[in-house]
Amino acid sequence: MARRKSKAKQEEDFFQGLAGLGFFGGFLGTFYFTRSIPFGLIVGGLIVAVIVSIMIVIGQQRAERLKKSGIADIDKMEGVQFEKYLGHLFRAKGYKAEITKAAGDYGADLILQKDGKKIVVQAKRYSKNVGIKAVQEAQASIAHYGAAEAWVVTNSDYTQAAYDLAKSNHVRLINRDALIEMILAMNPGAAPAPRAVIAETHVDELTCPKCGSKLVLRNGPKGHFYGCSSFPKCRHIKPMKAV
Repeated sequence: MARRKSKAKQEEDFFQGLAGLGFFGGFLGTFYFTRSIPFGLIVGGLIVAVIVSIMIVIGQQRAERLKKSGIADIDKMEGVQFEKYLGHLFRAKGYKAEITKAAGDYGADLILQKDGKKIVVQAKRYSKNVGIKAVQEAQASIAHYGAAEAWVVTNSDYTQAAYDLAKSNHVRLINRDALIEMILAMNPGAAPAPRAVIAETHVDELTCPKCGSKLVLRNGPKGHFYGCSSFPKCRHIKPMKAV
């Protein structure tokens, strides 16, 4: 299944196509009126130069927005740090936010409450696209916590299957672009500083060192142990005595 393009990639593809059309349109239009190939090439080249200049300006503005959002530091967070960051972020937006226990969270990393409405949130600090499992767990946690709805928040994006399942199950997906917009929409200084959250948050041993997911208590032939909640994609385990 085709991977969804990011907003930045969509803009890049648009301007590249526009540059190509601009060059050939400028060349053909000029040649039609002047019958001069060199002059047509010059006009086509000038149109491309203008479009490239616009692309550079937009790229610089996007880079500045990304810097202000702190998304590069968010990308370096461990799973528990990302959860804590989101807790601060939603509190700054007027929600009462509670982070659930690392083990036995029943599909929700945060519980949000505002205006009498409860929302369960799955936090996914991923370097790849989030799949349908997160949507399934978030939707299932609604009944357990007595919530009105479920959200999944990631610093990355989602697979198309996850988008489709979320739509049919009424789960809200907040991807990288939406998270950045959420951060930038806040008043300056109101959003939590990612570096400060990283510095103040102790990453305990109930976080998978391989993928950043939570380690959950499991029972095997040799007794209890902690296994990665992303199993079977991640098979990291930690004996209880090492925790």
